Amino acid sequence: MRSPRALRRVGLGVVMLPLGAAAAPAATATGVQEDAPVTTVTTVTAPARQGSPRSTVDRVADFYGAYIDVLYDSGRTPLAQALREHYLTAEFRAALTRWEAGHHKDGMLRAKGVPVAWEVVYNDSGMGHCWTRVTLTWQDSGDRTHRTYLMIQSDLESSLISGIRTADRQ
Repeated sequence: MRSPRALRRVGLGVVMLPLGAAAAPAATATGVQEDAPVTTVTTVTAPARQGSPRSTVDRVADFYGAYIDVLYDSGRTPLAQALREHYLTAEFRAALTRWEAGHHKDGMLRAKGVPVAWEVVYNDSGMGHCWTRVTLTWQDSGDRTHRTYLMIQSDLESSLISGIRTADRQ
């Protein structure tokens, strides 16, 4: 059996092989060497997603992630309404209903349809509120994309979403 030090040297040798190498001698169980292709295993990991129920920004991201998933999967269902009831203040829900009646669009997306991607980042806070910037990515039938930028206001005390406005690209 090889020592851990010898195994490290062998492991480093494998890592140090040039990526363009087509073949290298390999030992078989009988000890005879034969040509075998060299394969490099590359592990690609997706970025970690994490959050905290104490983070106002994470709660906005959680809302948009779940809300867009529901709309994408099944449209405006009772679950979409339940998400609004859980994440939005009562006053904001009432204002949103009035806005939607006048604009005939989803008030949280400020558009019709469902975006193909979303991103939420911290923007600013003060006076008991936190502002997060939401970027929604849309794709039309011609595979062209465009983005909508929103500023979401949350109350720091309750962590509930309490306002929305469109934002300029930044």
